Amino acid sequence: MKLIIASNNAHKLEEIKAILGGAFEEILSLREAGIAHETVEDGATFAANAEKKAREIMELSGCCALADDSGLCVDALGGAPGIYSARFAGEHGNDAANRRKLLDMLADTDERAAHFSCAMALVRADGSMTAAEGYVYGEIARAEAGENGFGYDSLFYLPERGCTMAQLPPDEKNAISHRHNALYALLEKLK
Repeated sequence: MKLIIASNNAHKLEEIKAILGGAFEEILSLREAGIAHETVEDGATFAANAEKKAREIMELSGCCALADDSGLCVDALGGAPGIYSARFAGEHGNDAANRRKLLDMLADTDERAAHFSCAMALVRADGSMTAAEGYVYGEIARAEAGENGFGYDSLFYLPERGCTMAQLPPDEKNAISHRHNALYALLEKLK
């Protein structure tokens, strides 16, 4: 079965392809499938945004489509940035500005608990859907550390490992990430 990943985010595509491995005959990005489309993410939850993206791509392509929506949820900020993680500082995809804003907002608190959340939706050509969610828990560091990863990885500290997500080798991060956990939960449902 051919699968189109409903994303133009190169980092996400790399992670998803690495995790899914041989689960599908062919896995294509939007670009590889010749689809130029950007879904308006106006859902109130990660799950709503993931489903909307997957459905739109399935309808455009006629193929099975997989989409995720994910982000960082910080307890001290009432779950923010949440669904606004990629545009927390205003400009979509400005990771450095998003991290600076987060550090500024947490500067006067010791409450650093946070989690990454990922919702996955796979919509088949017949319109049926399978969905799953995954999480990874940690805390927000006081300063960035690490060169790997993207987004908030350099600030997301894993106490049990003694490092940030960005300090982990990519294969190790992929084995514990929220996206990994959501994908494996999805694959279990598909069996």
